[in-house]
Amino acid sequence: MRKIIRQLSWFVAVGCAAAATHWLIAVLAVRFLGYAPLIANVIGWLVAFCVSFAGHYQFTFKHQRAPLAKAARRFFMVSALGFSVNEIAYAYLLRATTVRYDILLALILIAIAAMTFILGRFWAFRHKT
Repeated sequence: MRKIIRQLSWFVAVGCAAAATHWLIAVLAVRFLGYAPLIANVIGWLVAFCVSFAGHYQFTFKHQRAPLAKAARRFFMVSALGFSVNEIAYAYLLRATTVRYDILLALILIAIAAMTFILGRFWAFRHKT
């Protein structure tokens, strides 16, 4: 039980750092570079992927000892799947609601986290001996 609590704690910490990175990069790209929110979201995700993978590989899923290249490929697929859901939902909700783009992005990033943990734990960082 302690192991899963420690793993969830690391997942939340790394996930918060990656989500904050994603959100901050996207918001700055809109505000200071004039990018459209959906383009800024792609840039934010790419930067946040690096933060997320490094943190999850070194801390959250370290005990699973997956080979680096294999884990990176798999986690990129997990992250890309999450981002695809993120971008589709974001595009739809930007048009369908009056919620500010930055608040909407924060809500979507939180919603994707559970899927990322499950796929990361049971597939991306899994290493069969």
